[in-house]
Amino acid sequence: MKSKDRENLRNHSAAELRAELSQTREQLFRLKFKHKVAPAKNPLALRNLSRQVARLETWIREKEISATAAPQAAPQNRRVNANPKGAQHSGAVAPLKS
Repeated sequence: MKSKDRENLRNHSAAELRAELSQTREQLFRLKFKHKVAPAKNPLALRNLSRQVARLETWIREKEISATAAPQAAPQNRRVNANPKGAQHSGAVAPLKS
């Protein structure tokens, strides 16, 4: 797929991308099926279609995230480390003083 085609496709809406994804998955399924029966004339087409499916899924997810972008969450309370050097507690109990 040429870069102009990619940019054009990337600017489509999520619904249009889903339709394109469905068509591309169908093409990939048919090509895989044909390849199992007899070797494909162009085996790189399998890789290209798989990558196109991944691209479309990524663009759809990007649009979903941007549509539901929540404001920045407040920072969580952080536990203060009792041991500043970061050593783990050994689990041993100190003897009691009497």
